[in-house]
Amino acid sequence: VATAFLVSPARALDAPRVVPQSRSEALLSFSPVVKRAQPAVVNVYASRAVQRQAHNPLFDDPVFRQFFGEDGGGHPGGQSAQSLGSGVIVDAAGFVITNHHVIEGMTEVKVALADKREFEAEIVLRDPRTDLAVLRLKGAAKDFPVLELGDSDQLEVGDLVLALGNPFGVGQTVTQGIVSALARTQVGVSDYGFFIQTDAAINPGNSGGALVDLNARLVGINSMIFSKSGGSVGIGFAIPVNMVKIVVGAAKGGIKQVRRPWIGATLQTVTRDIADSLGLERPAGAVVTDLQDKSPAIEAGLKRSDVILSVDGQTIDDLEGFGYRLGTKPLGGVAALSVLRAGKTLAVPIKLVAAPEGPARDLTKIKGRSPFTGVTVVNASPAVIEEMSLEGVSEGVVVTEVETNSIAENVGLQKNDIVMEINETKIATTQDLVKAASGKSSYWRLILKRNGQIIRTILGG
Repeated sequence: VATAFLVSPARALDAPRVVPQSRSEALLSFSPVVKRAQPAVVNVYASRAVQRQAHNPLFDDPVFRQFFGEDGGGHPGGQSAQSLGSGVIVDAAGFVITNHHVIEGMTEVKVALADKREFEAEIVLRDPRTDLAVLRLKGAAKDFPVLELGDSDQLEVGDLVLALGNPFGVGQTVTQGIVSALARTQVGVSDYGFFIQTDAAINPGNSGGALVDLNARLVGINSMIFSKSGGSVGIGFAIPVNMVKIVVGAAKGGIKQVRRPWIGATLQTVTRDIADSLGLERPAGAVVTDLQDKSPAIEAGLKRSDVILSVDGQTIDDLEGFGYRLGTKPLGGVAALSVLRAGKTLAVPIKLVAAPEGPARDLTKIKGRSPFTGVTVVNASPAVIEEMSLEGVSEGVVVTEVETNSIAENVGLQKNDIVMEINETKIATTQDLVKAASGKSSYWRLILKRNGQIIRTILGG
């Protein structure tokens, strides 16, 4: 591959994958690839002002203070929180893709280019479900260097890749490795875990940086590492660029919230026991366990116990794989599902539509003095349930935010909690919660749903 690229970039795009045939081929440099990719890889510095309530002995440790407690101006005591990562310019107008966890909770972002130029950046879109975020550089320049987007579906295990980023804040760094595995699921912090695994060295600070192929095309965004020491042990994970395209496209279209196809069905990964019970040769696919009324799944004719084997011809191994394949489809079209039902394989077309918003969200922050003081809640709808990845929920009131140091935080309320009852009064809407929380009581008997589990508790008034 390296030989074909160095001799003829045009022919390299169609060249077959081959191993080096001689020592001279094996010793060829990756510098032409780096020269094309490096200008579009940036350093991302994010921060927010914070108020530290009391001295924490951890801040006596200079290493801890460097990364978590002291701003660049030398103000110890946690007057600002900081985050360091990497990013990739994907549009000449200054759009930058990075990891959501790099800018999570941050309000101010600066970006430094490889040529030492620095720009303030605005956060255009946050998409925690994929752990991606889009920034836009502020300034007059409109000719920023851009990294071409590749096709992550064309990657194969064993392909050579380069990782570019800013590990430990030491500066722009390039490491080389191979694609160790594809479609890694159940290893990440996002809802669409479908990672590219690589042995190219990735360390803290590489988050949001580029994983490129030997044609200097972006194939993934370096996101996380598997490590017990905090350093690279040769197991790194990158978000496939085909998911990046969806998020970037939404940001460039002025959309603040990425909307993805919704089928209105509850699915479960096919386990060995499920495979045996359904007469499958191997545990693969996603089985339909429930269906929502008036959903695309119902309209398409899906039934409980159907096993989805592929989406548009792309094989599905598990629930995360199905979520990724569906999540990278554009709204407005139709996807072809291959479904196993009663031993027969069926072709099932399903419409790609966004989850409906009804009932209205009615975003409300609870005030006064009750166990709910400091929470922000919304009415559950298919769109809210989809965005927040809530399982086993069809209606009710959802906690979307818990204010720091609030009464709600102190009593243990959490984001994504479903409020079901207060003092034996059913809570169906946000206004029900406002009314119930405004009363005075010597005790508060609460029923919540958290991660699919019912929680019953009594709190003093």
